[in-house]
Amino acid sequence: MATGILASRIFGLVRQRVIAHYFGQSTDAADAFFAAFRIPNFLQNLFGEGVLSASMIPEYTRLIAAGKTDEARKLAGAVAGLLGALVLVVVALGVTAAPLLVGVIVPGFSGARRELAITLVRIAFPGCGALVMSAWCLAILNSHRRFLLAYSAPVIWNIAIIVATLWPHGLVPAEQRVLWTAWGAVVGSVLQIAVQLPLLLSLTGGVRFSLDLGNPRVRLVMKNFVPVFISRGVVQISAFIDAMIASLLPVGAVAVISNAQMLYLLPVSLFGMSVAAAELPEMSESVGGGPERLEALRARIASGSSRIAYFIVPSGVAFIALGHMIAGLVLQSGAFSQRDADWVWATLAGSTVGLLATSVGRLLTSTYYALNDTRTPLRYAVLRVTLTLVLGYAAAIYGPRLLGIDSRFGTAGLTASAGVAGWVEFLLLRRGLTQRIGAFGMPRGMLPRLWGAAMGAAALAWVTHLLLSPHTNGGFLHSIEAAISLGVYTITYGAATLALKLPMARELWGRVSRGGRR
Repeated sequence: MATGILASRIFGLVRQRVIAHYFGQSTDAADAFFAAFRIPNFLQNLFGEGVLSASMIPEYTRLIAAGKTDEARKLAGAVAGLLGALVLVVVALGVTAAPLLVGVIVPGFSGARRELAITLVRIAFPGCGALVMSAWCLAILNSHRRFLLAYSAPVIWNIAIIVATLWPHGLVPAEQRVLWTAWGAVVGSVLQIAVQLPLLLSLTGGVRFSLDLGNPRVRLVMKNFVPVFISRGVVQISAFIDAMIASLLPVGAVAVISNAQMLYLLPVSLFGMSVAAAELPEMSESVGGGPERLEALRARIASGSSRIAYFIVPSGVAFIALGHMIAGLVLQSGAFSQRDADWVWATLAGSTVGLLATSVGRLLTSTYYALNDTRTPLRYAVLRVTLTLVLGYAAAIYGPRLLGIDSRFGTAGLTASAGVAGWVEFLLLRRGLTQRIGAFGMPRGMLPRLWGAAMGAAALAWVTHLLLSPHTNGGFLHSIEAAISLGVYTITYGAATLALKLPMARELWGRVSRGGRR
């Protein structure tokens, strides 16, 4: 799963670099594009992977494990039919109500920037509707433990966007080129479904779409769907709140939030989402009753948390200490300047506040879903969004004034306040699970060793940066210097954790050694 996510994220980084090259960051085209795609992406995230994983996978997995393939196939077809009908209605409403949506979500937009955003929303909505159905394919493939194709399918979506952005030749105005980018996303959405269908049909023996609400298993999925749907909606509202507040900041703030989020979500997706999603089918089969099953559940949470922390801790340290190198290496090209990279760095640094809590929290939420409890995570998500709204507005609007810094750095206040709210949610999730299944956690002393190894590696990376930077004057050599410094950081962290005899480091080294011998 992590391999599939990594492949899609790498192409996502390439896509983002191409977009940054042509549209920059502090431009109307960049702001309009990122704001417009945030609106229909709400639909994708609301109906998509997270909701289907929580409501459908546990029930579908149990049917497959019990050998009831016909019932599983009927369940999959009914869910697809009901979801497709709902998405068609919402897409039609979204295209029609695009001006109203833009006015509500980014009230700071006006003039040409607002009109461009409306046009892009109308183009993007059908494509995001297709991505919702792609998430249905992913849920089926995950239940059959076929993770690689499901999570690498977005590669083709990214490629379609890249090709569409590069397609117009010559000095095409950014406001025209961005329309090609939007249509590329629509084509890529359809292709993303197409690449998953052959394997899905092979595994299931064919799925017939229906609107069968009379099936008791379908009703159970729908019952679980509603609270998860609301929970996801609440979390997505948090993202919209960020965009609304960012639209009140200087031009480029909406784009910088999106760029920082793209980088911030890379480790969350690779090491948080992948572990949580892979564990959901396993935990769904483990729950039931008896001390043995509870012990197995606690062991899976502890193991998953340790795996997540091993990668998330160094990611957070890198965002704080080396964020300018990361943003520069990935995004700095053409219209995207070093000043823009520094702005992303500050925003990334703020996001590290809640990086670990958000990542491990995904695993804890999956545990609740495996226990068929979708309402508890909903309550905590509502509290998290409320805190994000209050703290985010105060930190973004008033924080820079109190600190005497440029108002554009209010974006860092937005990401940091969201991190604080993430920690509150994580602690509540952990407390609730402890009461239900008993105490669990990572091995004692693991986190201090991870933080120590990461900070030592960052110090060595900075030394490398200071030695090499006088010999680079931007451009390609600057990217090479950043890549070398980040490479030193990665290797040093790996070596330090191996010297500290951390189990995950030894496991990774064993895999690398075996691969080398082969």
